Amino acid sequence: MKHILIIFFIAAALGTIKAQGIGEIVPDKKPEAFPPHTIGLDLMFTEGGFGFGGFYRKELGEHITGFIDFSISEAKDEREFEYVDYYGQTYVAGKKNRVFTMPLSFGVQYRMFEDAIADNLRPYVNGGIGPSFVVTTPYEMEFFDSFGKARGKWALGGYVGIGANFGLDKKNLIGLNLRYYFTHFFDNGVESLANVYHKDLGGIALAINIGIMY
Repeated sequence: MKHILIIFFIAAALGTIKAQGIGEIVPDKKPEAFPPHTIGLDLMFTEGGFGFGGFYRKELGEHITGFIDFSISEAKDEREFEYVDYYGQTYVAGKKNRVFTMPLSFGVQYRMFEDAIADNLRPYVNGGIGPSFVVTTPYEMEFFDSFGKARGKWALGGYVGIGANFGLDKKNLIGLNLRYYFTHFFDNGVESLANVYHKDLGGIALAINIGIMY
């Protein structure tokens, strides 16, 4: 989690390089008009490691944007602890499976403080829900080889988040989104640690959004 917060602050600093005047109170003026469609990629930093995804957004109203997104990331039990052996290799005691979540989310994004903050900082809250495909692979096997023994199942997934888009560029989008993901199974769930099954998974992720508006 510490690494996620460090990355959040670094990315926020980079995002403000082109966004001069962020946070300043401005007099009443006509808001900037941005293209209604956006397609792009998410680079994700989660409690389980790195992830990635893609998204499509469409403006539905003055403050509302609808979206569809898909992501892939690894989920870990909060009780997992990595050890380093004599040869410098890391391992997790008692771990049975690696768990990967692949949620497809349909949701809405609501822009906040449009009349109070300059348009080069556009904060919002968002949330989505949809099916999630969850894949488990044997931890005892080498990472890539283990996908030959992969097993998958469906669950209900989604997230809630808060974020912001930066800059006044009408073509390229750069933003940050801090999300809490959840996944719920309708059976016994998945086994990460040996003999420990989870019907619910959850975790925080930081998504760096890079897209094209049109």
